[in-house]
Order: sequence, then C-alpha cells, then structure tokens
Amino acid sequence: MRRVPDTSRERPVSLPAVGTLVNEPAYAGLVSEFGRERVVEAIRQQIQAERKGDADGSARQSAVAQRLRSLTAPRLRRVINATGVILHTNLGRAPLSRAAVDALGVAAGYSNLELDLETGKRGERAALVSGLLTPLFGCDAALVVNNNAAAVLLALTALAKGKEVIVSRGQLVEIGGSFRMPDVMRLSGARMVEVGTTNRTRAADYEQAITPRTAALLRVHTSNFRVTGFTESASIADLSAVARRHGLLLVDDLGSGATEQLGDEPTVADSIEHCDVVTFSGDKLLGGPQSGIVLGKGEAGVAAVTKMARHPLARALRIDKLTLAALEATLRQRLTGHAEEIPADRMLHAPVEDVRRRVALWSVKLAERGVETKLIEGTSAVGGGSLPEHGVATVLLAIVGPASRLSTALRRGDPPVIARIEKDACCLDPRTVLRGEDETLIDAVEVAAKLVAR
Repeated sequence: MRRVPDTSRERPVSLPAVGTLVNEPAYAGLVSEFGRERVVEAIRQQIQAERKGDADGSARQSAVAQRLRSLTAPRLRRVINATGVILHTNLGRAPLSRAAVDALGVAAGYSNLELDLETGKRGERAALVSGLLTPLFGCDAALVVNNNAAAVLLALTALAKGKEVIVSRGQLVEIGGSFRMPDVMRLSGARMVEVGTTNRTRAADYEQAITPRTAALLRVHTSNFRVTGFTESASIADLSAVARRHGLLLVDDLGSGATEQLGDEPTVADSIEHCDVVTFSGDKLLGGPQSGIVLGKGEAGVAAVTKMARHPLARALRIDKLTLAALEATLRQRLTGHAEEIPADRMLHAPVEDVRRRVALWSVKLAERGVETKLIEGTSAVGGGSLPEHGVATVLLAIVGPASRLSTALRRGDPPVIARIEKDACCLDPRTVLRGEDETLIDAVEVAAKLVAR
C-alpha cells in the first residue's frame, strides 16, 4: 500500500538572508540613522523572531525600525512630579533652579575649573564654592564631594581610621539603597563604639565609653524616621561639652542641610555652632544638585577639613564640574537672598491659597475638555528622608474615574505624569508641579482620561 504524504502542516516559509535585506533600499534610511552594524543586528533579531513564529514578516521593515528606536531612545526622561513629594528620591530629589541650569552650560565647555585666572597657576576646584559656603554658614573651612554618604566616609577615613568613634545605638540609620551607617564605619577603617539604647542615650553614655583610642564623637541625624514615646537623646550642645573636655572631634552627619527652622529638623547654623565637622547633602533642603558638603569650624574643624581634602580618597569622591557649577549657582542664590528662585524652597513655602487658585484653574480647563475632577484637601510631603512627620497643607486635583488605570495611563504618557492615589482617587498635587508645566499637565490628563474612558 502506497503511503500518502502528510500535507496537513505547512512547510516553513524561506526567510531572506540578513545580508540581503540590509542592502535593500528600504533599509538605507535606517543605516544612515543608526549605522550598518546596529541595523544588521536588529534585522537578525527580527528574522529570528519570525523563524520562531513570534513576529510577522509582513511589517518587517517597520518592526526593525521600532527595535532600533527602542534601543537608542533616552532612558532618562523628563517627568512631571504631581505626587506632592517635594524631594522625591525616585524622581531626582531637588529640581534645579534656572540659574543652576544655566550654569551647566558654562561648565559644559572649557572653564577655569582648576585654573587661577589671576596668577595663571593651577587652582583648586573646591575654592569655587568654599568662598560661598563659609559666609553662608558662618564656618571657617569647607569641602565638597559627590554626596553626603561620601562626605561621612571621607571624614571617618581621614580622621578616625584605626581609632574609635562613639555613636548612639539609636542613630545607626539605614538610608536608601540599604546603605547602613555601620557599613560606612566598617569601610572607613574606624571602630564603631555603640552607646546607650535604641530609645535612650545620654551624654554620660558617651563620656563613659571614651578611651585613649577614641578619635571622635559622631551624631547622626535620624532624618528619615522618628522614635517616639519613652525617649531621650543627648543634645548637640551636651555632646560638644563632652568632646571639649576630652579633646575629641565632634562630627555631625546632619543629612538634609536645613538652612532655616522647619519642624524639628536641626539647622546647619545650630550644628556648626557646636561641632568641629558638619556634613550634609546639597540636593535635599539646600535645593541644589547631588553633592556632599563638609563644613569645619574653629581650629580643630579647619585642621580636620584640610586633612580630609588632602586624603587620597578625596580625589575618588570629588565633585565633577557640572555638579560644581550647579551648586555654585544655588549657593549664590541663597547667599544673595534669592532663595525663592530655588524650586524646592519655593515649593516648601508656597501659600496654600496660591496652590488652591492654581488647582482650581486646572479644574476649570479640564471641565472645558470634558474631564470631570474635584478638589480635595491634602498634605504634601518634604521627602528625601527629610522631616518625615512634617506635612505641608495643599489642595489636590482628583480625577473622576478608575484611580489605578488613570495613574498608569498618566505614567505611561508623554511626558510621563507621576500622580498619587489618595482616598481611592487619582490625585495631582500642584505644589510639586514646576512653573511652566501647567498646560502640558492638562493636555496629559485629557489624553489619559479619554484613553481610560474607551
């Protein structure tokens, strides 16, 4: 009996060679835009997908183009922060002022980064900002590195390696990214001596722990959490008295760098009055770019900062020219009394009445476009590990509709709008929306609302 061939399954279609396709006129534009090597690889991936049945060959050229554009599209994108978190760590913390952005243009070309224009000799990049930091904060010496964690690491390494540093158990904090103070201490080569308990540490606890090997007392501000209830902690003035009696350095990891009194946040002025060395972030309450600022006060503080600046680790942690330019512009604005031009500062102090007027206008414009909204009272957060219990009164724009779907549609829009869900509604907080973004935000909300309504 003759066997009849099985024709129930179609034979695979013969696919063209990659080398043949890349030379076709249809791909010439892509080769010109992305380069032959990238186009060849994208075509190869597309052919493999077609061979596996995961892609359709009828739209091959457009699929290849999409692969290339997806590969080369910017990963860092501008977003509109409508969360109400002013120093939003995931969104880059403090937005830069116009002056700071303009300063980036100066640093982008050639500049006198390390050249003394007066003498023609090599200069120090730190000198570009130290002359602003010392009068602004009333200190005697200053140094800038790439972030506050680096500032603390450098201080401990340069000033206490191989020696003991006394710190309260209640201050052994963990900051974002699982970066723990004990890890920083261990990496520096200093020996951490814990005193007190989680909730109660007195000045006497520090004094009793001092030995001939002690180099410094360390205060770490618990900026991103609070311990409440049955608590006690030694004041910075008490610690200063202990350090002076024993000839020790007092180092304060201040964290957020408040330039004025906000809630219970300690200020730089209070800290520098009592401490030899103070460190804090440039991209939190100061409102500048990511950086770590080190201030020294008195003879011991000047000697400490000088030692830190000369340490080999300082070069590995030094600030880059773009950050330095933006920081200089931010410090100059604060020193000349123009802090209101710094976005983070303006957001913190904007009266709730101004916020209400702004959000009411949004609501009216969206109503004209068929988008239903309502206004609800709310609270903005400082964020960035600063003032965890300190809220700022605000007024939220709640978009009527499925909250989760609206939030997702806004986040996936162009530009992405980052909202928050509160009281089962997708809400936008005007306090953190930058000047000039209102119309773009309204357009994005209209698009998202219509997309969700389909």
